[in-house]
Amino acid sequence: MTKKKTGRSSLGATRRNVCRLLALAPVAAPFVATQLARSARAQGGYPNRPVRFVLPFGAGGVADVTSRLTAEKLGEKLGQRFVVENQPGAGGINAARAVIGAAADGYTLGLVTNGTAISVPLFKALPFDPVKQFAMISTLGTFDLVFAANAQSEMRTLQDFMQAARQKPGKLNVGTINIGSTQNLGAELFKSSAGLDFQIVPYRGSPEILVGLLRNDVDLMIDFYAALRAGVTDGKLRPLAVSGAARSSMLPNVPTVQENGVRDYEVTSWNGMFAPQGTPEEVITVLNRALREILDIPEVKKQFADVGIEAKASSPAELAARLQQDIEKWGKVIERANIPKQ
Repeated sequence: MTKKKTGRSSLGATRRNVCRLLALAPVAAPFVATQLARSARAQGGYPNRPVRFVLPFGAGGVADVTSRLTAEKLGEKLGQRFVVENQPGAGGINAARAVIGAAADGYTLGLVTNGTAISVPLFKALPFDPVKQFAMISTLGTFDLVFAANAQSEMRTLQDFMQAARQKPGKLNVGTINIGSTQNLGAELFKSSAGLDFQIVPYRGSPEILVGLLRNDVDLMIDFYAALRAGVTDGKLRPLAVSGAARSSMLPNVPTVQENGVRDYEVTSWNGMFAPQGTPEEVITVLNRALREILDIPEVKKQFADVGIEAKASSPAELAARLQQDIEKWGKVIERANIPKQ
């Protein structure tokens, strides 16, 4: 009798324990998943130590701000620190060498941009080949050029500028930053695509172009939204057009250059992440999956938009194709504009 009573008591206790575990399962699931992920990393899964993220730009710029946010979120997602390392200068060569010279194990990553694509045809020779030596992971974001006039100008639309340029060939001035930049080549592409004759005036930086525009030294400036945002907000600048294939979410009321009748004109800048060629496919997959999740977070999207970038992930193949397409595209623009090799 005692044994039977004990058996029924044990069975009841077991059932109660099972019920408690089932009741706790939804609450415990995230904790269990986290512990399993940590356990996998402890057993050698990627990443199991800090990761370097090398940038070809100095601290404080748009690329630096968005890269640091990305690195922070990757660290939270994957449970290891992603340390941003700024290596500006030499046209991005120093940063590229730091990445492709590192072990292809996923612990040294780099920032690739459309500026990298421009460098291939712009320089006589590069000490690296981004097509062959970069293992692409994903884009981080895209951003358009903005065509802006002085708010006091009579030019209220891009069509106004185009009409004035046709009436006074060679007399109008368009300000951009240095020769060979995306802004400068975007102006060259606009000039040839629209069949216009105007002078492209290169400045040392965006603040100098803005001063030139407000003093009416130039009739139009072409730059990224981040550089123009303050002027647009305080009413000093009038945005006339954006360079993308579709309207920008940051300036939804501003038409594209294509909408102004310049067919096939499209300039979209981009930033992306890469690793040294030969990095294991499973590492690329882990990073790509994490970036897709991070760049879809509303908070991240907002913080990117605040500096003029649309957070946007891609597949490794899509980023590789984009790099190749832009190398060919900008090579033709550079050749047509007779820009000497650097």
